[in-house]
Amino acid sequence: MKKCLKFTNLEEELSDLHDIYKNSLQKEILVIKKIDKSCEKFQKLSDSFSELKLAEYVIFSKFMNKEYHDMEMFVFIDGTGNTTCNLSGRDLDLYNMISECDNLVEAGQY
Repeated sequence: MKKCLKFTNLEEELSDLHDIYKNSLQKEILVIKKIDKSCEKFQKLSDSFSELKLAEYVIFSKFMNKEYHDMEMFVFIDGTGNTTCNLSGRDLDLYNMISECDNLVEAGQY
């Protein structure tokens, strides 16, 4: 059976990421975004949640309905995939704080 991958270099880029997250990202159940640490919003949040300073990426569900945003869980990871913290939608929203991961290569046909 052919293995379907969304990202061809996920294992290399995020070697410490838990398998459940890797599989969920590859199957597009979850999405990963790069954190814009230079934005004012992130800087204010990291004053309240110091673990955020270690994070490079955030993983979350692409299927969460906006009306349930306060119950959504965001998993923040460092540059190798280690979890730095988990925060809920009650604590923050990600708008204007994230961007695409330019280091992850999407497979052409998956």
